Amino acid sequence: MNYSSKLVKVNKDPGHGSHISPVYMTSTFVFDNAEVGAQRFAGEDPGFMYSRLGNPNVRELEEKVAALEFGEGCLAFSSGMAAITGCLLGVLQAGDHVVAHTALYGATHAFLSKTVKKFGIDVTFVPFKTGEELEPHITDRTKVVYFETPSNPTLSLVDMKSVAAIAKQKGILTIVDNTFLSPYLQNPISYGIDIVVHSATKYLSGHGYLIGGLVISSKEIIDPMRKEVQKTMGANLAPMDAWLLFQGIRTLHIRMDRSQENAQILAERLEKHKAIEKVYFPGLASFEDKNILEKQMKGPGAMISFVLKGGYETGVKVMNSVKLSTLAVSLGDVGTLIQHPASMTHAIIPKEEREKAGLYDGLVRFSVGIEDVEDIWKDLEMALE
Repeated sequence: MNYSSKLVKVNKDPGHGSHISPVYMTSTFVFDNAEVGAQRFAGEDPGFMYSRLGNPNVRELEEKVAALEFGEGCLAFSSGMAAITGCLLGVLQAGDHVVAHTALYGATHAFLSKTVKKFGIDVTFVPFKTGEELEPHITDRTKVVYFETPSNPTLSLVDMKSVAAIAKQKGILTIVDNTFLSPYLQNPISYGIDIVVHSATKYLSGHGYLIGGLVISSKEIIDPMRKEVQKTMGANLAPMDAWLLFQGIRTLHIRMDRSQENAQILAERLEKHKAIEKVYFPGLASFEDKNILEKQMKGPGAMISFVLKGGYETGVKVMNSVKLSTLAVSLGDVGTLIQHPASMTHAIIPKEEREKAGLYDGLVRFSVGIEDVEDIWKDLEMALE
């Protein structure tokens, strides 16, 4: 089965033969008798009990995403951060050590730099691209290596196969946030990564109408996490959101193709613009991690970051000047979104730490949509002027 078939294939509803599965908007499920109820709670019957513990729409979604990411199981959470925090709490315990990349989404960085300390977990933030650069920072307490590739928002890449090889030698779990590329353009498990996380709010949904998160891994990791983390934390995805997300995934490949085609054209024009100091986009010939891209990515994606001459104030001016592009956080929408990390998504990170990760005050994050590319360019050009 080719990739697009995996995306659009639907299962006929067993109840009435509906082409699209109905939404199971119910909090609880009826047992035929007490014995069936006991079997379900004991895990001997695969039927449903309570929507926090499982729902037909959520199960359909989880099975689809597990297949797309070449995993054995998937957990759907109520947000990307619920997926990330639930995943980390599910595999870590007091005394453990995490090596995390310096370039991370602001809320992920905050969770790892502050919240986990309350549980007796230590974190070291370091920049690395390969297993060789990572290895000196591993200790005998290191349990997890966590990173994004491409990173948010500098789009730096990490050689997953190289990092996974070093981690496996030492019995360490690797976790990759694959939000920026989606399963259509990158499959971390294929390169030896243990766990993949997504903010499903972004490209997987693609339409800006829901919040969701996903964790994909082996059954050995997913099954205990389902019982010990998701069941007790209660951060599960709602049936309606699961249904909407499943529909969004059916057009993922078409949306990604158009968005990254637009992004390539725009990045090349931005690189030549007098107001721009630097452009970060994996599809550019000047992109410094080109060798890593060729190893593990099927395309450059549709995220562009660029540094404006003039710093923070210029960034704010550009934000206030766009008309077609939407000034909003998030990404991966059918419509183009623009935001200023230093004053928005990454403002929580101290300036000194931001700049170490390449997050300069004049940096703009641009999520390219599927509109006509000339319309997007005219809007951006006007704002830059």
